[in-house]
Amino acid sequence: MTVFHFLNCAFLTFGPHVVYYSATPLSEYDTIGTSVKAAAVYLGTALVKLVCLATFLKVPENDSFDPYQELMKVFIGFIDVAGLYFALTQLTHRNISQNHKFQAVGLGWAFADSVLHRLAPLWIGARGLEFTWEYIFQGIEANANLVMTLSLAALGSLMWLRKNKPRTLVPIIYACSLLLATMPSITSYLRRSLEWQTPKVVGFELFSSLVMAFISWQLFSACQRPM
Repeated sequence: MTVFHFLNCAFLTFGPHVVYYSATPLSEYDTIGTSVKAAAVYLGTALVKLVCLATFLKVPENDSFDPYQELMKVFIGFIDVAGLYFALTQLTHRNISQNHKFQAVGLGWAFADSVLHRLAPLWIGARGLEFTWEYIFQGIEANANLVMTLSLAALGSLMWLRKNKPRTLVPIIYACSLLLATMPSITSYLRRSLEWQTPKVVGFELFSSLVMAFISWQLFSACQRPM
């Protein structure tokens, strides 16, 4: 039963990444190399973030929300944006369209994030004798993170790769990108300051990811139209 629970949680956490790759044109254009490169960039970015967090943040004495600490986390979190910029603009890719490029980069980025942050807790905790919903919510949270990462990659491709775009949409693109980049601090505020329980926080993340995906899709579609 414990192994069955672990497999269910693992499929919920990592399965959507595989399904997304197989069910979209990404598999037809063989973009796995781009995804792997993006995952490698993510691992390097995570290492830089870890060093910055250890250098500039102190160990909290309690689990309360510290505005200064969270502000520092926001600034350090923009290292992810720099990493995505590098993955989208500096890596060598196959001759694929901008549409497929941001999806491949976002997919590889999100998959690496799930492996780094969720695989070990799943392996250690989900195989326990006592059933808990924690790891199911963790899988749902990974799906929300996948959608948010793809949305951020789409907005990044508009900012850095799409030169001809309506000027009226530029502030909206940057505002949505800023919101997605600061989402970890927003959820931290909900957990620590407002004391939201895990189901409520995960529900908020899932709803927010769907809203941001819809907005990003609309912006991307609008920028594809001839001016």
